[in-house]
Amino acid sequence: MATLSQLQLRSSFLPSFPSLRRSSEPSAAAGVMGRGRGRGRVEAKIREIFMPALSSTMTEGKIVSWTRAEGDKLSKGDSVVVVESDKADMDVETFYDGYLAAIIVDEGSVAPVGSAIALLAESEDEIPLAKSKAAASSSSSSSSDPSTAETLAPTPPPATEALASPPPPSPAAPSPVSASSSTHPAAEGGRRVVATPFAKKLAKDLKVELGSVAGTGPMGRIVAKDVEAAAAAAPTTAAAAPSPAAPTKPAPSALPAVELGSVVPFTTMQGAVSRNMVESLAVPTFRVGYTITTDALDALYKTIKSKGVTMTALLAKATAMALAQHPHRVVNSSCRDGKSFTYNSSINIAVAVAMDGGLITPVLQDADKVDIYSLSRKWKELVDKARAKQLQPHEYNTGTFTLSNLGMFGVDRFDAILPPGTGAIMAVGASQPTVVATKDGRIGMKNQMQVNVTADHRVIYGADLAAFLQTLAKIIEDPKDLTL
Repeated sequence: MATLSQLQLRSSFLPSFPSLRRSSEPSAAAGVMGRGRGRGRVEAKIREIFMPALSSTMTEGKIVSWTRAEGDKLSKGDSVVVVESDKADMDVETFYDGYLAAIIVDEGSVAPVGSAIALLAESEDEIPLAKSKAAASSSSSSSSDPSTAETLAPTPPPATEALASPPPPSPAAPSPVSASSSTHPAAEGGRRVVATPFAKKLAKDLKVELGSVAGTGPMGRIVAKDVEAAAAAAPTTAAAAPSPAAPTKPAPSALPAVELGSVVPFTTMQGAVSRNMVESLAVPTFRVGYTITTDALDALYKTIKSKGVTMTALLAKATAMALAQHPHRVVNSSCRDGKSFTYNSSINIAVAVAMDGGLITPVLQDADKVDIYSLSRKWKELVDKARAKQLQPHEYNTGTFTLSNLGMFGVDRFDAILPPGTGAIMAVGASQPTVVATKDGRIGMKNQMQVNVTADHRVIYGADLAAFLQTLAKIIEDPKDLTL
Protein backbone atom coordinates (compact mmCIF):
# COMPACT_ATOMS: atom_id res chain seq x y z
CA MET A 1 0.00 0.00 0.00
CA ALA A 2 1.47 3.34 -0.95
CA THR A 3 2.12 5.83 1.83
CA LEU A 4 1.18 9.32 0.75
CA SER A 5 3.07 11.91 2.77
CA GLN A 6 2.43 14.82 0.40
CA LEU A 7 -1.27 14.11 -0.08
CA GLN A 8 -2.35 14.60 3.49
CA LEU A 9 -5.98 14.74 4.47
CA ARG A 10 -7.41 18.12 3.57
CA SER A 11 -9.63 19.67 6.18
CA SER A 12 -11.34 22.96 6.87
CA PHE A 13 -12.95 24.62 9.81
CA LEU A 14 -16.67 24.20 10.16
CA PRO A 15 -18.56 27.53 10.36
CA SER A 16 -18.52 29.01 13.85
CA PHE A 17 -21.63 28.38 15.91
CA PRO A 18 -22.41 29.76 19.38
CA SER A 19 -22.70 26.17 20.55
CA LEU A 20 -19.14 25.50 19.40
CA ARG A 21 -17.64 28.11 21.67
CA ARG A 22 -16.44 27.86 25.22
CA SER A 23 -15.85 30.83 27.43
CA SER A 24 -12.80 31.36 29.60
CA GLU A 25 -12.66 34.13 32.16
CA PRO A 26 -9.60 36.36 31.93
CA SER A 27 -7.10 35.69 34.69
CA ALA A 28 -5.39 38.31 36.82
CA ALA A 29 -2.16 37.57 35.03
CA ALA A 30 -3.80 38.31 31.73
CA GLY A 31 -4.99 41.63 33.00
CA VAL A 32 -1.47 42.55 34.06
CA MET A 33 0.00 41.65 30.69
CA GLY A 34 -2.04 44.26 28.88
CA ARG A 35 -5.45 45.61 28.27
CA GLY A 36 -5.39 45.01 24.54
CA ARG A 37 -6.46 41.40 25.05
CA GLY A 38 -10.19 40.91 24.88
CA ARG A 39 -12.14 38.71 27.18
CA GLY A 40 -11.25 35.20 26.12
CA ARG A 41 -13.81 33.65 23.82
CA VAL A 42 -12.16 30.53 22.35
CA GLU A 43 -13.91 28.97 19.39
CA ALA A 44 -14.10 25.22 19.23
CA LYS A 45 -12.11 23.99 16.26
CA ILE A 46 -13.79 21.10 14.48
CA ARG A 47 -12.44 20.29 11.05
CA GLU A 48 -14.00 18.31 8.25
CA ILE A 49 -11.69 15.66 6.81
CA PHE A 50 -12.32 15.40 3.08
CA MET A 51 -11.94 12.55 0.64
CA PRO A 52 -8.63 13.42 -1.07
CA ALA A 53 -7.97 13.27 -4.81
CA LEU A 54 -5.20 10.67 -5.13
CA SER A 55 -4.90 10.84 -8.91
CA SER A 56 -5.88 13.17 -11.73
CA THR A 57 -8.68 10.82 -12.85
CA MET A 58 -10.10 10.04 -9.41
CA THR A 59 -13.67 11.26 -8.85
CA GLU A 60 -14.53 9.14 -5.84
CA GLY A 61 -12.71 6.96 -3.35
CA LYS A 62 -13.49 3.88 -1.32
CA ILE A 63 -12.60 3.62 2.36
CA VAL A 64 -10.61 0.40 2.69
CA SER A 65 -10.00 0.79 6.42
CA TRP A 66 -9.70 3.35 9.16
CA THR A 67 -6.34 2.86 10.84
CA ARG A 68 -7.47 4.93 13.83
CA ALA A 69 -10.64 4.68 15.89
CA GLU A 70 -13.02 7.41 17.00
CA GLY A 71 -11.58 9.20 20.03
CA ASP A 72 -7.94 8.48 19.11
CA LYS A 73 -5.48 11.33 19.51
CA LEU A 74 -3.72 12.21 16.26
CA SER A 75 -0.51 14.04 15.51
CA LYS A 76 0.39 15.74 12.26
CA GLY A 77 1.67 13.09 9.83
CA ASP A 78 -0.17 10.15 11.41
CA SER A 79 -1.81 7.68 9.03
CA VAL A 80 -5.57 7.85 9.53
CA VAL A 81 -7.31 6.05 6.69
CA VAL A 82 -6.56 3.72 3.77
CA VAL A 83 -8.31 4.91 0.61
CA GLU A 84 -8.76 2.88 -2.57
CA SER A 85 -8.37 5.16 -5.56
CA ASP A 86 -8.93 4.15 -9.16
CA LYS A 87 -5.40 2.68 -9.29
CA ALA A 88 -4.04 1.87 -5.82
CA ASP A 89 -4.63 1.66 -2.07
CA MET A 90 -2.98 4.51 -0.22
CA ASP A 91 -2.35 5.39 3.41
CA VAL A 92 -3.45 8.99 3.89
CA GLU A 93 -2.02 11.12 6.67
CA THR A 94 -3.48 13.97 8.69
CA PHE A 95 -2.11 17.47 8.38
CA TYR A 96 -3.31 18.56 11.82
CA ASP A 97 -3.06 17.57 15.49
CA GLY A 98 -6.30 16.68 17.23
CA TYR A 99 -8.75 13.87 17.93
CA LEU A 100 -10.60 11.70 15.41
CA ALA A 101 -14.00 12.73 16.70
CA ALA A 102 -16.46 11.13 14.29
CA ILE A 103 -16.21 8.82 11.26
CA ILE A 104 -18.82 9.77 8.67
CA VAL A 105 -17.99 7.27 5.90
CA ASP A 106 -17.57 3.68 7.09
CA GLU A 107 -15.15 1.08 5.78
CA GLY A 108 -16.23 -0.32 2.43
CA SER A 109 -18.25 2.78 1.56
CA VAL A 110 -17.60 5.16 -1.33
CA ALA A 111 -17.51 8.96 -1.17
CA PRO A 112 -16.96 11.63 -3.84
CA VAL A 113 -13.66 13.50 -3.87
CA GLY A 114 -13.98 16.58 -1.66
CA SER A 115 -16.82 15.27 0.50
CA ALA A 116 -16.47 14.97 4.27
CA ILE A 117 -15.49 11.50 5.51
CA ALA A 118 -14.75 12.32 9.16
CA LEU A 119 -14.52 15.13 11.72
CA LEU A 120 -11.36 16.13 13.56
CA ALA A 121 -11.68 17.90 16.92
CA GLU A 122 -8.93 20.01 18.43
CA SER A 123 -9.58 18.78 21.99
CA GLU A 124 -11.37 15.95 23.75
CA ASP A 125 -14.01 18.39 25.01
CA GLU A 126 -15.16 19.01 21.44
CA ILE A 127 -15.66 15.33 20.54
CA PRO A 128 -19.34 15.21 21.68
CA LEU A 129 -20.09 18.35 19.65
CA ALA A 130 -18.47 16.80 16.59
CA LYS A 131 -20.40 13.55 17.06
CA SER A 132 -23.70 15.40 17.27
CA LYS A 133 -22.77 17.43 14.19
CA ALA A 134 -21.94 14.24 12.28
CA ALA A 135 -25.19 12.58 13.39
CA ALA A 136 -27.22 15.62 12.38
CA SER A 137 -25.60 15.87 8.96
CA SER A 138 -25.98 12.15 8.25
CA SER A 139 -29.63 12.12 9.30
CA SER A 140 -30.43 15.19 7.21
CA SER A 141 -28.67 13.78 4.16
CA SER A 142 -30.43 10.43 4.47
CA SER A 143 -33.84 12.07 4.90
CA SER A 144 -33.30 14.34 1.92
CA ASP A 145 -32.17 11.50 -0.34
CA PRO A 146 -33.08 8.02 0.83
CA SER A 147 -31.11 6.44 -2.01
CA THR A 148 -27.82 7.94 -0.84
CA ALA A 149 -27.17 5.17 1.64
CA GLU A 150 -27.49 2.61 -1.12
CA THR A 151 -25.22 4.60 -3.44
CA LEU A 152 -22.42 5.33 -0.97
CA ALA A 153 -22.52 2.07 0.92
CA PRO A 154 -23.22 -0.71 -1.56
CA THR A 155 -23.77 -4.14 -0.18
CA PRO A 156 -20.77 -6.45 -0.56
CA PRO A 157 -20.65 -8.19 -3.94
CA PRO A 158 -21.81 -11.79 -4.14
CA ALA A 159 -18.15 -12.87 -4.11
CA THR A 160 -17.86 -11.90 -0.44
CA GLU A 161 -21.07 -13.64 0.51
CA ALA A 162 -20.12 -16.78 -1.39
CA LEU A 163 -16.73 -16.91 0.26
CA ALA A 164 -18.26 -16.33 3.66
CA SER A 165 -20.80 -19.13 3.46
CA PRO A 166 -18.77 -22.24 2.49
CA PRO A 167 -16.54 -22.32 5.63
CA PRO A 168 -19.03 -24.25 7.84
CA PRO A 169 -16.93 -27.46 7.47
CA SER A 170 -14.13 -25.89 9.51
CA PRO A 171 -14.58 -27.14 13.08
CA ALA A 172 -14.17 -25.08 16.21
CA ALA A 173 -10.88 -26.86 16.99
CA PRO A 174 -8.60 -23.86 16.39
CA SER A 175 -10.53 -21.91 19.01
CA PRO A 176 -7.95 -19.15 19.55
CA VAL A 177 -7.95 -18.20 15.87
CA SER A 178 -11.66 -18.40 15.24
CA ALA A 179 -12.54 -16.62 18.44
CA SER A 180 -10.25 -13.70 17.80
CA SER A 181 -11.03 -13.42 14.11
CA SER A 182 -14.74 -13.35 14.80
CA THR A 183 -14.33 -10.28 16.99
CA HIS A 184 -11.76 -8.44 14.93
CA PRO A 185 -12.96 -5.37 13.01
CA ALA A 186 -10.99 -6.65 10.00
CA ALA A 187 -13.63 -9.26 9.20
CA GLU A 188 -16.53 -8.26 11.43
CA GLY A 189 -20.06 -8.83 10.19
CA GLY A 190 -18.95 -10.33 6.89
CA ARG A 191 -17.39 -7.09 5.70
CA ARG A 192 -14.33 -6.94 3.51
CA VAL A 193 -11.28 -8.43 5.17
CA VAL A 194 -8.82 -5.62 5.85
CA ALA A 195 -5.21 -6.55 5.19
CA THR A 196 -2.09 -4.81 3.94
CA PRO A 197 -1.33 -5.36 0.25
CA PHE A 198 1.82 -7.29 1.14
CA ALA A 199 -0.19 -9.53 3.49
CA LYS A 200 -2.66 -10.22 0.66
CA LYS A 201 0.16 -11.12 -1.73
CA LEU A 202 1.78 -13.30 0.93
CA ALA A 203 -1.53 -15.03 1.63
CA LYS A 204 -1.95 -15.78 -2.06
CA ASP A 205 1.59 -17.18 -2.31
CA LEU A 206 1.23 -19.28 0.84
CA LYS A 207 -2.37 -20.29 0.03
CA VAL A 208 -3.72 -18.88 3.29
CA GLU A 209 -7.41 -17.94 3.52
CA LEU A 210 -7.43 -14.38 4.88
CA GLY A 211 -10.92 -14.79 6.30
CA SER A 212 -9.56 -17.19 8.93
CA VAL A 213 -6.59 -15.02 9.96
CA ALA A 214 -6.69 -12.88 13.10
CA GLY A 215 -5.25 -9.44 12.43
CA THR A 216 -2.89 -7.85 14.93
CA GLY A 217 -2.30 -4.58 13.10
CA PRO A 218 -4.07 -1.25 13.72
CA MET A 219 -7.86 -1.70 14.04
CA GLY A 220 -7.43 -5.44 13.50
CA ARG A 221 -5.79 -5.13 10.10
CA ILE A 222 -4.04 -8.29 8.94
CA VAL A 223 -0.30 -7.80 8.48
CA ALA A 224 2.39 -10.05 7.01
CA LYS A 225 3.37 -11.68 10.30
CA ASP A 226 -0.27 -12.76 10.85
CA VAL A 227 -0.28 -14.56 7.49
CA GLU A 228 3.07 -16.20 8.22
CA ALA A 229 1.78 -17.40 11.60
CA ALA A 230 -1.36 -18.79 9.98
CA ALA A 231 0.71 -20.55 7.31
CA ALA A 232 2.96 -22.09 9.97
CA ALA A 233 -0.09 -23.37 11.88
CA ALA A 234 -1.75 -24.75 8.74
CA PRO A 235 0.08 -28.13 8.62
CA THR A 236 -0.84 -28.82 12.23
CA THR A 237 -4.45 -27.98 11.59
CA ALA A 238 -4.50 -30.11 8.44
CA ALA A 239 -2.99 -33.06 10.31
CA ALA A 240 -5.50 -32.73 13.14
CA ALA A 241 -8.44 -32.53 10.77
CA PRO A 242 -10.19 -35.86 10.14
CA SER A 243 -10.66 -37.38 6.70
CA PRO A 244 -13.94 -35.51 6.03
CA ALA A 245 -11.69 -32.89 4.46
CA ALA A 246 -12.70 -34.38 1.09
CA PRO A 247 -16.14 -32.71 1.05
CA THR A 248 -14.34 -29.39 1.30
CA LYS A 249 -13.29 -29.82 -2.35
CA PRO A 250 -16.23 -27.76 -3.65
CA ALA A 251 -14.51 -24.67 -2.19
CA PRO A 252 -12.56 -23.95 -5.40
CA SER A 253 -15.87 -23.40 -7.15
CA ALA A 254 -16.36 -20.48 -4.78
CA LEU A 255 -13.38 -18.68 -6.31
CA PRO A 256 -15.37 -17.29 -9.26
CA ALA A 257 -18.08 -16.66 -6.65
CA VAL A 258 -20.31 -14.70 -9.00
CA GLU A 259 -23.90 -15.83 -9.03
CA LEU A 260 -25.13 -16.22 -12.58
CA GLY A 261 -27.81 -13.70 -13.42
CA SER A 262 -26.62 -11.24 -10.78
CA VAL A 263 -25.62 -7.62 -11.42
CA VAL A 264 -22.32 -6.65 -9.80
CA PRO A 265 -21.26 -2.97 -9.70
CA PHE A 266 -17.87 -1.90 -11.05
CA THR A 267 -14.97 -1.75 -8.65
CA THR A 268 -13.22 1.61 -8.34
CA MET A 269 -10.59 0.53 -10.86
CA GLN A 270 -13.14 -0.88 -13.31
CA GLY A 271 -15.06 2.39 -13.09
CA ALA A 272 -11.91 4.34 -13.95
CA VAL A 273 -11.16 2.03 -16.91
CA SER A 274 -14.74 2.46 -18.14
CA ARG A 275 -14.52 6.27 -17.99
CA ASN A 276 -11.17 6.28 -19.81
CA MET A 277 -12.47 4.02 -22.57
CA VAL A 278 -15.51 6.20 -23.13
CA GLU A 279 -13.32 9.33 -23.14
CA SER A 280 -11.04 7.78 -25.77
CA LEU A 281 -13.99 7.60 -28.20
CA ALA A 282 -13.78 11.37 -28.63
CA VAL A 283 -10.25 11.13 -30.08
CA PRO A 284 -9.89 10.68 -33.88
CA THR A 285 -7.55 7.71 -34.18
CA PHE A 286 -6.07 5.66 -36.99
CA ARG A 287 -4.08 2.39 -37.05
CA VAL A 288 -0.94 1.23 -38.80
CA GLY A 289 0.46 -2.31 -38.76
CA TYR A 290 4.01 -3.55 -39.35
CA THR A 291 5.71 -6.95 -39.48
CA ILE A 292 9.10 -7.23 -37.74
CA THR A 293 11.58 -10.12 -37.89
CA THR A 294 12.64 -11.07 -34.36
CA ASP A 295 15.36 -13.73 -34.86
CA ALA A 296 18.15 -11.45 -33.62
CA LEU A 297 16.07 -10.16 -30.70
CA ASP A 298 15.13 -13.69 -29.67
CA ALA A 299 18.80 -14.71 -29.73
CA LEU A 300 19.78 -11.68 -27.63
CA TYR A 301 17.04 -12.43 -25.14
CA LYS A 302 18.25 -16.01 -24.68
CA THR A 303 21.75 -14.70 -24.03
CA ILE A 304 20.84 -12.14 -21.35
CA LYS A 305 17.69 -13.67 -19.87
CA SER A 306 19.75 -15.28 -17.08
CA LYS A 307 20.82 -11.78 -15.99
CA GLY A 308 17.24 -10.84 -15.19
CA VAL A 309 16.40 -9.13 -18.47
CA THR A 310 12.76 -9.43 -19.56
CA MET A 311 11.31 -9.31 -23.07
CA THR A 312 9.02 -6.48 -21.93
CA ALA A 313 12.05 -4.39 -20.97
CA LEU A 314 13.71 -5.15 -24.32
CA LEU A 315 10.60 -4.03 -26.24
CA ALA A 316 10.24 -0.91 -24.07
CA LYS A 317 13.90 -0.02 -24.60
CA ALA A 318 13.68 -0.56 -28.37
CA THR A 319 10.51 1.55 -28.54
CA ALA A 320 12.06 4.38 -26.52
CA MET A 321 15.19 4.41 -28.70
CA ALA A 322 13.05 4.56 -31.85
CA LEU A 323 10.98 7.43 -30.45
CA ALA A 324 14.13 9.38 -29.58
CA GLN A 325 15.45 9.19 -33.14
CA HIS A 326 12.60 11.14 -34.73
CA PRO A 327 12.39 14.92 -35.18
CA HIS A 328 10.65 16.60 -32.24
CA ARG A 329 9.74 13.09 -31.08
CA VAL A 330 6.34 13.58 -32.75
CA VAL A 331 5.12 10.04 -32.02
CA ASN A 332 5.90 10.73 -28.34
CA SER A 333 3.75 13.88 -28.36
CA SER A 334 0.12 14.30 -27.37
CA CYS A 335 -2.88 16.59 -27.65
CA ARG A 336 -4.57 17.31 -24.33
CA ASP A 337 -6.73 20.34 -25.08
CA GLY A 338 -7.72 19.76 -28.72
CA LYS A 339 -5.87 22.92 -29.75
CA SER A 340 -2.14 22.30 -29.37
CA PHE A 341 0.75 19.83 -29.43
CA THR A 342 2.48 18.79 -26.22
CA TYR A 343 6.04 17.79 -27.08
CA ASN A 344 6.99 15.71 -24.08
CA SER A 345 10.52 16.27 -22.81
CA SER A 346 10.84 12.70 -21.47
CA ILE A 347 10.18 9.34 -23.09
CA ASN A 348 8.16 7.41 -20.52
CA ILE A 349 6.96 4.01 -21.69
CA ALA A 350 3.74 2.84 -20.03
CA VAL A 351 3.12 -0.91 -20.25
CA ALA A 352 -0.31 -2.44 -19.71
CA VAL A 353 -0.51 -4.97 -16.87
CA ALA A 354 -3.57 -7.11 -16.24
CA MET A 355 -4.77 -7.23 -12.62
CA ASP A 356 -7.64 -8.94 -10.86
CA GLY A 357 -10.66 -6.98 -12.01
CA GLY A 358 -8.81 -4.31 -13.91
CA LEU A 359 -5.85 -2.95 -15.83
CA ILE A 360 -3.03 -0.58 -14.94
CA THR A 361 -0.09 0.87 -16.88
CA PRO A 362 3.11 1.14 -14.80
CA VAL A 363 5.57 3.60 -16.35
CA LEU A 364 9.24 3.05 -17.19
CA GLN A 365 10.48 6.62 -17.00
CA ASP A 366 13.25 7.88 -19.30
CA ALA A 367 13.40 4.43 -20.87
CA ASP A 368 15.69 5.68 -23.65
CA LYS A 369 18.37 6.67 -21.11
CA VAL A 370 18.29 3.70 -18.71
CA ASP A 371 20.37 0.60 -19.41
CA ILE A 372 18.51 -2.64 -20.12
CA TYR A 373 19.53 -4.31 -16.85
CA SER A 374 18.33 -1.44 -14.66
CA LEU A 375 15.20 -1.16 -16.79
CA SER A 376 14.40 -4.86 -16.23
CA ARG A 377 14.89 -4.54 -12.46
CA LYS A 378 12.66 -1.48 -12.42
CA TRP A 379 10.00 -3.28 -14.44
CA LYS A 380 9.89 -6.21 -12.01
CA GLU A 381 9.60 -3.76 -9.11
CA LEU A 382 6.74 -1.89 -10.81
CA VAL A 383 4.81 -5.08 -11.59
CA ASP A 384 5.12 -6.29 -7.99
CA LYS A 385 3.93 -2.92 -6.70
CA ALA A 386 1.07 -2.79 -9.21
CA ARG A 387 -0.29 -6.20 -8.23
CA ALA A 388 0.02 -5.27 -4.55
CA LYS A 389 -1.74 -1.93 -5.30
CA GLN A 390 1.26 0.01 -4.02
CA LEU A 391 2.04 2.20 -7.03
CA GLN A 392 2.47 5.92 -6.43
CA PRO A 393 0.59 8.23 -8.87
CA HIS A 394 3.76 9.23 -10.75
CA GLU A 395 4.44 5.54 -11.39
CA TYR A 396 1.29 5.04 -13.46
CA ASN A 397 0.05 8.39 -14.80
CA THR A 398 3.18 9.86 -16.45
CA GLY A 399 3.34 7.68 -19.56
CA THR A 400 3.95 9.36 -22.93
CA PHE A 401 3.72 6.22 -25.12
CA THR A 402 2.00 2.94 -24.25
CA LEU A 403 2.79 -0.71 -24.98
CA SER A 404 0.24 -3.52 -24.78
CA ASN A 405 1.70 -6.99 -25.23
CA LEU A 406 -0.61 -9.98 -25.69
CA GLY A 407 2.04 -11.97 -27.55
CA MET A 408 2.82 -13.91 -24.38
CA PHE A 409 -0.70 -15.39 -24.65
CA GLY A 410 -0.19 -16.49 -28.25
CA VAL A 411 -2.22 -13.63 -29.75
CA ASP A 412 -0.73 -12.88 -33.16
CA ARG A 413 -2.35 -9.46 -33.74
CA PHE A 414 -4.81 -7.07 -32.15
CA ASP A 415 -5.68 -3.38 -31.91
CA ALA A 416 -5.36 -1.40 -28.68
CA ILE A 417 -7.51 1.52 -27.51
CA LEU A 418 -5.64 4.81 -27.12
CA PRO A 419 -5.40 5.93 -23.47
CA PRO A 420 -6.59 9.54 -22.96
CA GLY A 421 -3.79 12.10 -22.78
CA THR A 422 -1.32 10.15 -24.90
CA GLY A 423 -0.49 10.21 -28.60
CA ALA A 424 -0.05 6.53 -29.43
CA ILE A 425 -0.25 2.97 -28.15
CA MET A 426 1.43 -0.05 -29.74
CA ALA A 427 -0.14 -3.52 -29.63
CA VAL A 428 2.48 -6.28 -29.78
CA GLY A 429 1.60 -9.77 -31.04
CA ALA A 430 3.43 -13.08 -30.63
CA SER A 431 6.62 -13.87 -32.47
CA GLN A 432 5.94 -16.92 -34.64
CA PRO A 433 7.88 -18.99 -37.18
CA THR A 434 6.88 -17.79 -40.63
CA VAL A 435 7.73 -18.97 -44.13
CA VAL A 436 9.15 -15.99 -46.01
CA ALA A 437 10.81 -15.25 -49.34
CA THR A 438 14.41 -14.07 -49.02
CA LYS A 439 15.98 -11.29 -51.07
CA ASP A 440 17.71 -13.78 -53.36
CA GLY A 441 14.36 -15.37 -54.25
CA ARG A 442 14.62 -18.38 -51.97
CA ILE A 443 12.15 -19.56 -49.35
CA GLY A 444 13.21 -19.50 -45.71
CA MET A 445 11.88 -19.61 -42.16
CA LYS A 446 12.02 -16.57 -39.86
CA ASN A 447 10.41 -15.57 -36.57
CA GLN A 448 8.18 -12.58 -37.10
CA MET A 449 5.80 -10.52 -34.99
CA GLN A 450 3.04 -8.14 -35.89
CA VAL A 451 2.79 -4.72 -34.21
CA ASN A 452 -0.20 -2.42 -34.64
CA VAL A 453 -0.05 1.23 -33.54
CA THR A 454 -3.16 3.25 -32.72
CA ALA A 455 -2.46 7.00 -32.85
CA ASP A 456 -4.16 10.37 -32.34
CA HIS A 457 -4.53 11.78 -35.85
CA ARG A 458 -4.66 15.36 -34.57
CA VAL A 459 -0.93 15.32 -33.79
CA ILE A 460 0.47 12.19 -35.48
CA TYR A 461 0.13 11.45 -39.19
CA GLY A 462 0.56 8.27 -41.22
CA ALA A 463 4.01 9.22 -42.47
CA ASP A 464 5.16 9.81 -38.86
CA LEU A 465 4.07 6.34 -37.80
CA ALA A 466 5.53 4.69 -40.88
CA ALA A 467 8.93 6.28 -40.23
CA PHE A 468 8.79 5.34 -36.53
CA LEU A 469 7.95 1.71 -37.31
CA GLN A 470 10.76 1.46 -39.84
CA THR A 471 13.21 2.68 -37.19
CA LEU A 472 11.79 0.30 -34.59
CA ALA A 473 12.15 -2.63 -36.99
CA LYS A 474 15.81 -1.76 -37.66
CA ILE A 475 16.56 -1.65 -33.92
CA ILE A 476 14.82 -4.97 -33.23
CA GLU A 477 16.35 -6.72 -36.25
CA ASP A 478 19.85 -5.51 -35.25
CA PRO A 479 19.53 -5.16 -31.45
CA LYS A 480 23.20 -4.72 -30.48
CA ASP A 481 22.54 -1.15 -29.23
CA LEU A 482 19.91 -2.35 -26.74
CA THR A 483 22.58 -3.57 -24.32
CA LEU A 484 24.80 -0.45 -24.46
